[in-house]
Amino acid sequence: MMLKKSLSEILTELKINEEFKEHIVTWQTIDEKPAKTAPLPEDLHPVLKKSLYTRGIEKLYTHQKSAYGKIMEGRSVVAVTPTASGKTLCYNLPVLQTILANPSARALYMFPTKALAQDQKSEINEIIQAAGVDINSYTYDGDTPANIRQKVRKAGHVVITNPDMLHSAILPHHTKWVSLFENLKFVVIDELHTYRGVFGSHVANVIRRLKRICQYYGSNPVFICTSATIANPLELAQNLTEEKMSLIDNNGAPSGTKHFLFYNPPIVNKPLNIRRSATLEVRKIAGELLKNKIQTIVFARSRVRVEIILTYLQELVKNQLGAKSIMGYRGGYLPTERRKIEKGLRTGEIYGVVSTNALELGVDIGALQVCIMTGYPGTISSAWQQAGRAGRRHGEALVIMVASSSPLDQYIIQNPDYFFNKSPETARINPDNLIILIDHMKCAAYELPFKADEQFGKVETAELLEYLTEERVLYQNGDKWYWMNDSFPAHNISLRSASQENVIIVDQTDIANVKVIGEMDRFSAMTLLHDEAIYLHQGTQFQVEKLDWDEKKAFVREVDVDYFTDANLAVQLKVLEEDKLQTLTDVEIGFGDVSVRAMATIFKKIKFETHENIGSGPIHLPEEELHTNGAWISLNKPLAEMGHERLEQGLVGAAHALNHIAPLFVMADPQDIHVIPQVKADHNEKPTIFFYDRYPGGIGLSEKIHSGMSEVFAETKKMIDRCQCESGCPSCIGTDTVGEMAKKDALKIIASFLNPIAFDREVQ
Repeated sequence: MMLKKSLSEILTELKINEEFKEHIVTWQTIDEKPAKTAPLPEDLHPVLKKSLYTRGIEKLYTHQKSAYGKIMEGRSVVAVTPTASGKTLCYNLPVLQTILANPSARALYMFPTKALAQDQKSEINEIIQAAGVDINSYTYDGDTPANIRQKVRKAGHVVITNPDMLHSAILPHHTKWVSLFENLKFVVIDELHTYRGVFGSHVANVIRRLKRICQYYGSNPVFICTSATIANPLELAQNLTEEKMSLIDNNGAPSGTKHFLFYNPPIVNKPLNIRRSATLEVRKIAGELLKNKIQTIVFARSRVRVEIILTYLQELVKNQLGAKSIMGYRGGYLPTERRKIEKGLRTGEIYGVVSTNALELGVDIGALQVCIMTGYPGTISSAWQQAGRAGRRHGEALVIMVASSSPLDQYIIQNPDYFFNKSPETARINPDNLIILIDHMKCAAYELPFKADEQFGKVETAELLEYLTEERVLYQNGDKWYWMNDSFPAHNISLRSASQENVIIVDQTDIANVKVIGEMDRFSAMTLLHDEAIYLHQGTQFQVEKLDWDEKKAFVREVDVDYFTDANLAVQLKVLEEDKLQTLTDVEIGFGDVSVRAMATIFKKIKFETHENIGSGPIHLPEEELHTNGAWISLNKPLAEMGHERLEQGLVGAAHALNHIAPLFVMADPQDIHVIPQVKADHNEKPTIFFYDRYPGGIGLSEKIHSGMSEVFAETKKMIDRCQCESGCPSCIGTDTVGEMAKKDALKIIASFLNPIAFDREVQ
């Protein structure tokens, strides 16, 4: 019989194991922290005290006590503390205390996912049951049975929902929710950091509509936001709710010692700098830990990878552990199956779980000993969220990030200081993006007529009401504007896109059960939903069988292939208006409105892991135009010694690298911001690199790039410099750049842009 090793024995082994050691780029140990506590509030209701005692809670952490004090004073707060630090009590205690004192009081909890809402319902119900009081908390989402819905509306003290449900099912039918809106004392917004970009801009408008309805019914709720670590929690909370907020970040939760390892797989193709598959390395490392019954969570970026790693691990350990002790967790599993997995992890019956980022948010799965990430999750805050899944309050924990060959992974793994010492990303929203704002004004007008002096958002509301009246969407009667259509608008407005004419995605894998699984703006659809494209939805791979451009429908079928597709866009970008222009000796930096005309031309099939090009095909679609915001930087002096062809290749290589680094700085999905080079820009005839928001009207991403241009270029230069390839590869300047000078030229061009900005900054 094999003797089980403890985690500390395995850690000691890892330090001396030559094969493993040579691929560890960084080993950072974060020391344990003791708890900082404060006595329970003196005014806390006796039954709540009793309930906390039965759960072994005799004191509060400092952040919980601060939150309670501020909220009970009637102040809106944003609490920012790490994963598993007891944020839930920050809002549950003041909410329950208030309801016990005033049984007609109501609270609305909003979570970004159904799984999280279910989890939080169990959490609050445990407190209520232990207290033995008559307080009703219900979830209200797509799974809520029709017969229970009426009960929730009438008798729910705490209604737990998600933004999509609030937008399309609660606010438009507010007359059925009178007892909620008349008595609404609290609105809880959990996982605040998820509300960024287009989604966050929509949700900010949903909250504007919510506040408008509250005002109509005479309530003025306190907002309680909680967030994982981001650089600007206070700013984001205030932009999202348009309320003055108090920041609570005095985390008092204890944490055990945590070892954070960056692991770079061995190189298997030196000239192309291609490394051994991250998935294979993860399987090897996780297998070793699981054989020793060490509770481990593995994060993978897609459903397909979750299933591949899971199958292998179950096979590997079935003789020792029994395959059911390792489970997968991702979107697409039934709620009962998910609850079973969560419970198994808490009780310790399940040793391992392989998950997409579905488990990144605060679902309670107890505390595991090891977290392994297959690749960098995309943002610093996501990585810390995932890492927070490992580590009991006392005792050691291990976090291993295994890099793939992608430029982003290689950049992070070779720049540990960036990861450990840089503040996490800034979350940006732009609720006044006209396209998003007008959509929500339609919804708001359906809910309640607009009054003449009413302000919705920060733009000129009267002008927009006039426009909507001319378009025959609203009609004016006296000093009020009314919705003039039978159907209600929320049904046609998705919170996750900023385009009115979306392409609907139809899954026809099962002909007997054809269903719509999503939608996408037309501009993105050109490169992601063309015929034969591989479309990833919640991690599942689908192949597009037909894109009906006129009807705006893409028909897809589930497939299992080892490649993804990447389309070439022939893009023409014109500057329409310069809002900001800074002219330095060698460069000029601008920001303003741009028009992007794009035509998808060909697509390539690119193999997972190695990023080899394994095939291509043409795309037959008409040209599309997008008006958005852009930032740009132009060279004033020509690089005469390069010649036209090398200059073009160098710009393409530089833009490829910048495309991977830019999203890091604006905390955006790589799809949200694009970089394109022009040898001779239309507006100034100079070599220029443009950054533009991939959404109509822009959402503030390129504006952030404009103010941080030198940092973006400096980090990109560092990434290319550190890449071990000789003349350019998929991990730095891309696969299509050719010639021995490609890498040197890209570096030279980046330096030509960077040096003048850096010099200018020093002078200032």
